[in-house]
Amino acid sequence: MIVRGNKINSKPPVGIVGIGSHVPERVLTNFDLEQIVDTSDEWIKTRTGIIQRRIANETMCTSDLASEAGRKALIDANVDTEDIDLIIVATASPDMIFPSTACLTQHKLGASCPAFDISAACTGFIYGLSVASQYIATGAFETILLIGADALTRYVNWLDRSTCILFGDGAGAVVLQRAEEGYGILANYLAADGSGSDLLKIPAGGALIPGSEKSVKAGLHHIHMSGNEVFKFAVRAISDAAKGALNLANLSIEDVDYFIPHQANKRIIETAVEKLKISPDKVVTNIHKYGNTSTASIPLALDEIWRGRKLKRGDILLFVGFGAGLTWGANVVRWSKEVTNGL
Repeated sequence: MIVRGNKINSKPPVGIVGIGSHVPERVLTNFDLEQIVDTSDEWIKTRTGIIQRRIANETMCTSDLASEAGRKALIDANVDTEDIDLIIVATASPDMIFPSTACLTQHKLGASCPAFDISAACTGFIYGLSVASQYIATGAFETILLIGADALTRYVNWLDRSTCILFGDGAGAVVLQRAEEGYGILANYLAADGSGSDLLKIPAGGALIPGSEKSVKAGLHHIHMSGNEVFKFAVRAISDAAKGALNLANLSIEDVDYFIPHQANKRIIETAVEKLKISPDKVVTNIHKYGNTSTASIPLALDEIWRGRKLKRGDILLFVGFGAGLTWGANVVRWSKEVTNGL
């Protein structure tokens, strides 16, 4: 296991100045799934907290979701496309192995800047926020567009009721720039343990098992998950990352105003919240509407409370992610963006 953490103490500090999100129009409910696989609305709700999820149609890909979310974030930040210095897309479902989804997104936005992907599965947005903040803190770039986008339903086996009920498609984006002293990203905590790589994976499609008729027939291009082991890992990971990031920021769980975890499973979140002893009214969840959108889940939830005018300047936000790799991590942010009538 490798664990890293860093406190952002470089000047100037780095903050979120714009937020946007996008989900496909198509809604797939639990009742719809009852017609596809042996399951029920009650069974799904009880075990996951999910009621519905959004599904990308056959003409929509991850870069489409990413570019729409990115465009909205730029509008929210009042930043022109030509002012973007770097685009980072965190995704577990790229449009293709190469070129990067970030390059495809850059083209769709009409931007002209460096662009690259981050692959850390559902922890991708957490990793991306850490990477992007370093570029700005060191003075390398001034404005970065970070997007978490996934269309994991492309990899779902619709006959596997243990996984097909979980995933949805979507994207969330943030624009990062310099922040005022004392605001913005206070700490990042990143971790990985490759010994658990078999617990959650898509086995084929890479160099290890290239796509073939045999790999397709064997179902190796679908999501494979050891549910019980992932559940136990996730609860441990949330607690470890939350405590690690808060310790780096010299804050306690009582200081947190909004806890925004990766939206993988409501029972995972509830178990972790109980373990952390954090007040449930501080926990942001929208898994019931979107399911597990992987790298998009945290920025989607952030955008929802921002649009709902729940955030105020000075609020302490704790983002926690976990996913395949195994990877996990957290960011602590002191909110600096003011709510205006233009929202």
